[in-house]
Parts: sequence; structure tokens; C-alpha cells
Amino acid sequence: MSQVETAPFPVEPGSGGFGVWADLVGQGRAVDTLRRAVAGGPHAMSHAWLITGPPGSGRSNAARAFAAALECESADRTMAGCGECRGCRTALSGAHPDVTLVRTEMLSIGVDEIRDLVRRASMSPSVGRHQVLVIEDADRVTERGADALLKSIEEPSPRTVWLLCAPTPEDVVATIRSRSRALHLTTPQPAAVAELLQRRDGIPAEQAVAAARAAQGHIGRARVLARNPEARERRHAVLQIPGRLRSLGACLTAAEQLVTACSAESAQVTAELDVKEREELERALGVGTKGARSRSAQAALRELADQQKARAKRFERDALDRALTELTGYYRDVLNVQTGAAVEPINVELAEQIAAQASRSRPEATLRRIDALLACREALETNVRPLLAVEAMLVALVRADRPD
Repeated sequence: MSQVETAPFPVEPGSGGFGVWADLVGQGRAVDTLRRAVAGGPHAMSHAWLITGPPGSGRSNAARAFAAALECESADRTMAGCGECRGCRTALSGAHPDVTLVRTEMLSIGVDEIRDLVRRASMSPSVGRHQVLVIEDADRVTERGADALLKSIEEPSPRTVWLLCAPTPEDVVATIRSRSRALHLTTPQPAAVAELLQRRDGIPAEQAVAAARAAQGHIGRARVLARNPEARERRHAVLQIPGRLRSLGACLTAAEQLVTACSAESAQVTAELDVKEREELERALGVGTKGARSRSAQAALRELADQQKARAKRFERDALDRALTELTGYYRDVLNVQTGAAVEPINVELAEQIAAQASRSRPEATLRRIDALLACREALETNVRPLLAVEAMLVALVRADRPD
């Protein structure tokens, strides 16, 4: 689509601007594009958007802010997204009747869920300006689900807007990708993330800077590290792994400990939620009451258990992915020391340990270690058993100095 040749909207340094845009740090160009679309300039709006960007860049926040601005009650559309009116507030909170927010804690979004969305997309908005449907994990839509979604995108209702979020355009099937307007977000600079943590969350400046640097621009991760001592302790434990890899036995032990820790982290997050969901389902089914249909109830409870197991698997995989990201940052620091790159280190607090690691190896070996971490991530995405994938990765880290 053609670009609108008008002066850009004003954007505050370090943030996305005012109102609902304020937390979209480092995304000035993207916010400018979305505000133009809301304002209704020629060729500025589309019925389907594909919002992509690296983890932590704020894809979901951008989609929610866009949805809120579309429903904003401000008469001046150049100022839509005020963040104060009922339209903005209910859209952001998920309470607006014409804004549907979909995200999954499971491994995929199935065809039945997509068909429900398609039916909703065909309806006229009840109180707002648009019927907005946000799929925060569009990369998890199954093939059959994508087929069901395609028809709605190809033949959209006049006032319906689809907002699809994914890490990269390639994570969404080509037919949907080609029919959606692309909007790419970038990784925000640590300074902008630190400013957000101070302004929005009240984090002290020094702590905010340290968390933003450690999170490598991932806003959500930075917030967790700044606020959660346990998360900082888990990160510290992961960064001690390279110094412990002296033998095959040490690799196997470290792998088991890492996978166990990630599994425990997943269990801690999901345990309370699992119990609550089961209790709510049992009440809805009348389990334990006279006249309850036991076969139907047991089938529903089994289905819930399967869903909870899938969610736990995803959370465990996410925890492992965070650990791999931390180790990748560690070896990136090692490589920068080895090559003399004038780059601010991620792990400032480990400067002596990283310098020692750099002196014991060569840049070629460090690159092989980074490749091993990427290979482990790819293996986990193809459902290789986590312990096997992590064991192979840690052994490769040790053998990187003496490749076959």
C-alpha cells in the first residue's frame, strides 16, 4: 500500500506518545502509522494487519493500543487514543463489547476457536466504531484454523478489523500474510525500556537500568527481572552454567538441573491456575451433585487435564527458551571481548568471569557455542525431549574448542 505523504504525528522521545500509545517505547514509526490509520487518511487504513516484531517488542501492546484508538470516543481522530474515555479504557481492559482479545496459553489455536471469531467478525459493532478482533498468538493458529480465518479476511465485513500478532511474517501462512498490511516493531533500546520501568512501574533508576540491560530490550522480561528477586536468582544460576562445564558428567548434571528448574518454574506458575479451573469446571458440571451426568463430566475433566498439560509444556518450553537467551547473551559478551568490539556488555556484573572465558577460547569456538544454543532452540520447537536437547547443547559447548 502507498504511504501517506503528510507530516508525521508528534511523538514524545523515548515513548510512543500520549494516551494509549505511551507504553510503546522505541516504536515511533509504527505508532505514526497506526495513528494515521485511525485518523482516516487516504490508503492509511486496512481491514487486516499483521503486527510482527521480536519477543518483548510490544506486539500485543501495540495491537491493544490500536484497538483502543479505533474505539476512542474523541471527535478529533488525530487525537484518538486518549486513554481516558470509556472506549479506550474498556478496550484496553478487555471489557469493550466490540473488541475481542484472543491469546492462548496452549501450543496452538484450533479451528473451532477461529470459527467463533469469524462469526463474531461478521457482526456489526454494537456500540463502537469497529468490530476489532485481536489474535495475540497468530503464529499458533493451526492450518485448519488459518483456512477458516482466510475467508473472513478475504471477504471482510465493512467495519471489521483483524489485528494479528506474530514474531515474524513467515510465522503466518502466506495466504493470510499477503492479505494483511504489515507493521514491524523493533527491539527497543535498553535506555527506553528503563525509562518505561521508572515511569510506569515506579522502579528505582539503577534497578531499572540493570533489568533493561539484562533483558536485552524485552519489555516484559525487564519488568519481571526488576520486580521479582526469584527471577533474578534463576537468571544468575543459568549464567553460572558455562563455568561448571568441565566434563561430560558435569554437562549431564547441569542439563538435568536446568530442565528440572524450568519444569518447577512452570509448575509454580500453573498449579494454582489448574486447581481454580478444575474447581470452576466441576461446579459448572455439577460434579458431586445428584443427577450430574458422570460420563460427560469425566470427559470434560479429561479434556481440561489435557489442556493443562499442554499449557505446562508450553510454559516449560518458554522457561527453557529464556535460559537459552541468557546463555546466548553471555557468549555474545564473550565474543565481543575476544574481537575487541566496542559494544556495551549485557552482563556487566560478570565482567571478570566473561574475560576469563574469552581468554581460554577463540572467537571461532564462541561462534560454535552460539550455534549450539540456536540448534537447541530449534530442537525444542520440533518437540525433541527437553532433557535430550539440553544435554546435546551443553556437550556441544564443551566440545566447541575441539571440533571433530
